[in-house]
Amino acid sequence: MAAELSTDDSGTDGAGGSTPISAINITPFVDVVLVLLVIFMVTAPTLMKDTIGIQLPKAASSEGAKPESLAVAINEQGQILVNGTLSSPENLALEAQAAMARNPAVQALIAADENSRHSALVTVIDTLKQSGLERFAIQVRKK
Repeated sequence: MAAELSTDDSGTDGAGGSTPISAINITPFVDVVLVLLVIFMVTAPTLMKDTIGIQLPKAASSEGAKPESLAVAINEQGQILVNGTLSSPENLALEAQAAMARNPAVQALIAADENSRHSALVTVIDTLKQSGLERFAIQVRKK
């Protein structure tokens, strides 16, 4: 920290000691706060995926996700989550159309819980296709 101690007599108190330092350099504090912010930004997506509570089925061959994707998840109860927020099939269609408007090469990445009903997955795929989004991938875990 940067501080200056005065050596002249004008900075002494009555007991012969020097006055307390009143200027504090906040640059190190800001540096620490920014480092913590970066750490939280990096770990938040990993923590968010665990809080949704989806157990992906295993497959021997799987591919990584494309950066241009619409994240669709189906939990064990059959609820649809679009980019981490609870949604209905109608809202899924609107989100898919908006994603297609932003980027025509968008791909839907579908993560369905291994204990979810097959009909929920078929509903999601059908909704995406009716919205014009033909490219999708089903997310799995490696065995």
